[in-house]
Amino acid sequence: MDVNKDLPRAARAQDVAKAAGVSTATVSRAVNSPDKVAPAVRDRVLAAAAALGWLPHAAGSALARKRTSIAGVVIPTLGQEVFATQVGAMQAAFAEHDITLLIGCSNYDPDQAAQQVRTMLTRGVDALAVLGQIPKPGLFEVVQARRVPYVITYGSAPDGGHPCVGFDNAAAFHTITRHLLDLGHKVVGMILQPTLHNERIVARLAGVRGALAEEGLGLRPQHLCEGEYGIQAGRKGLRHVLNADGPRPSAIICSNDLLAIGALLEAQTMGLTVPQDLSITGFDDISIAAELDPALTTMKADNAEIGRLAAGYLVSRLQGNATPSEVLIPPILINRSTTAQPRKRS
Repeated sequence: MDVNKDLPRAARAQDVAKAAGVSTATVSRAVNSPDKVAPAVRDRVLAAAAALGWLPHAAGSALARKRTSIAGVVIPTLGQEVFATQVGAMQAAFAEHDITLLIGCSNYDPDQAAQQVRTMLTRGVDALAVLGQIPKPGLFEVVQARRVPYVITYGSAPDGGHPCVGFDNAAAFHTITRHLLDLGHKVVGMILQPTLHNERIVARLAGVRGALAEEGLGLRPQHLCEGEYGIQAGRKGLRHVLNADGPRPSAIICSNDLLAIGALLEAQTMGLTVPQDLSITGFDDISIAAELDPALTTMKADNAEIGRLAAGYLVSRLQGNATPSEVLIPPILINRSTTAQPRKRS
């Protein structure tokens, strides 16, 4: 049984041409090259199209304009506020130029990211953004061969090899470690996401170690817990670090706010008072960070601005304009109530 047999036929360009009293070539020009059609004729064609509910075929329109007006973005996960904020700002900026944003999610898998980039290229995207990760070696050479402008966000490209809009992850975590050192903390633990396939987290760990080394200190292996991404991982990570052998850390650096929230909740479950018994820091300044009790000390990365500037960079490239290939927006330390001087032990 053909369920579509009783549906009315969709309007075609020929129908619009007949209603407007023009040729189908004029209909095509009115849509794809409106500046080449007299305003009165163009308005007549567009009115006929609206009355008939006709829309131009995307592939044909793209061929005529040599543009699809579609940009692609590959993000690691849909489950992080920081990526959603960037994508939302990016989409709004693209919309101002009538560019639609196609979104892919790699789940932190470089093979998935590479496949999604290739698929977007075959779909003819005009521009491409990759949030938070460097795809597999050689992939951007494929993008460059297609002459598709691209940008990496939420970090910085190693050795400046790719255009990027973001921040220096190592410098950011050097700053937050320096904050704890200046308060007098000497034994520090860290809870972080998996470092595998995640250059950002590798850089954050390096930033912590670099700041500690400046004071002749180090991050003991038993005080480092690499796990998953969320609140429960933060809880588990804190138990691991505080129950390890050796001196107990007086401060815990978490590589994102969700891990820090989990660590804070677990500290309270363990009967510890934050920050008197234990200082805790996060990263990102997600919306709930300021609402906790105590409010979370963290670092704010301006993800909306990163998304807006990344879209602006790609639009400028599409317009043939020169633009800086690296824009770094340093995160800001937000000193709230989960950090303080370590309690003196008798």
